[in-house]
Formats: sequence, C-alpha cells, structure tokens
Amino acid sequence: MMGFSVQRWAAWAPGLVNPASWETWLATPHPLPAEGTPALAAMPAMMRRRVDRLGRIALQAAYDAHVDTPDAPVIFASRYGDLGRSVELLTQLARSEPLSPTSFSLSVHNAIGALYSIARGDTSAYAAIAAGEETVEAAFTEACGLLSDGVPRVMVVVYDEPVPTPWEHFSRDVAFPHAWACLLSASTGADAIRLDCADSAPDSPVAPLDAAELPADLRALRFLVSGASRWEHATGGRCWRWARHA
Repeated sequence: MMGFSVQRWAAWAPGLVNPASWETWLATPHPLPAEGTPALAAMPAMMRRRVDRLGRIALQAAYDAHVDTPDAPVIFASRYGDLGRSVELLTQLARSEPLSPTSFSLSVHNAIGALYSIARGDTSAYAAIAAGEETVEAAFTEACGLLSDGVPRVMVVVYDEPVPTPWEHFSRDVAFPHAWACLLSASTGADAIRLDCADSAPDSPVAPLDAAELPADLRALRFLVSGASRWEHATGGRCWRWARHA
C-alpha cells in the first residue's frame, strides 16, 4: 500500500484540546469527562447552530488540522455516527409524532462532511466511512488510494461518542466523545508509514493491557503521533499492521 506521512494532526475531547495535552494523555491514559462541547468558532453561526455535540467535536478537529492548508479530499470516519439523533427520530416515529426534516438530514452518516464542505466552500471530494471495528483502517485505505492516484494531500477525520442507552449493550468501546484528524501526504521516505492487512493467525500477539484500555481508533492515533515503529490491530479474522520503515 502507498506509504504516507502525517503533515499535521489535531484532536478534541473534553479536557483535551491541543496536541500537547493529547500526547501526554495518550502516554498515560486516565478517565476523562463525558461532557463538553467545543466552541467551533470557525464555522458560521447559522450553520453551527444546526450541529449537535458529536458533529461539533468532529468539525473542531477537522478545522484545527486543516488550518490554512489548501483544500483537499476529506474522509469522515465514524463507527456509529450520530446515533443519539437517530434514537430521537425513531422514538418520534414510534409515538406517531412528526419528524423534523432538518434533524433527519443531519442524522445520515455524510451530514457532517457535507456541512464542512459547504461552510468552507470546498468542492473537493468527500467521503463518509463506517466499517465496524475496522473503521480507521478502512478510512486510511481509502486515503492511500487517493494518494496513489496523485492527490497531493488527504485529510482523515475519525470521531465517535458513547452509544445511547437503547444500544448500550452492543458496545462499550467508546467511553467519552472524541475526534481526531490527520492531514496526510504520500511518502516514500525511510520514515513512511505503511498499512498492510493479513489473515489473523490464532497465535497473534495480544495487545498490552494499557493499550486495551483505549478504543482501537485511539490506539491508532497513539501509533501515528508517538513515533512508534509498529502496531498491530487484530479484528474480524484479519490483522492490520501499521509500521514505520525507518
């Protein structure tokens, strides 16, 4: 797969609002507040008022990573998306109550990317990806495909929050709302990052206990920003191998 490098990255969660605080926390994770919403001052107020908390968190990370960089394709990746809004709509349906067209339009998986594109006046390609436990790998695979086609830079935005009560028993992987974004460019240098996939062998090494405390997407972020040489994510009968070829 095409090698890539991270030109710039940003992340947001309650209590963690800049790269320095994130690097410290990723080295020694500890519980974070479940509540908190970014100001999202970069987005026009009229549009900002339409965005729920999860969308604000995702967009804050996207704006912080993009800064003054020229427009680029953006891949928004979320395992669950805005399930809270979907629960609200389904509850209204069950009660035979009228639905808000605006709320429905913002419940779909590509709504956050569409708002970001409109707010920036950016006509670059946008994509929305959800691939279960392999959502991050699917997003970076898509990004590497675009880089292989000659696109100079691609941004990946990963975001999720705890699932709402009706579906809580399906997943407890996400303990707090968060988002992170990486601006990627193609790289053939010795420190290029490569992502490969192979069948997961029965004796595949188990992640250390400290890594298991984080959801998979934050373990991927830790690899990307820490300078580590290798990280493996075994799931779904496959083993994804992230490596720096120093």
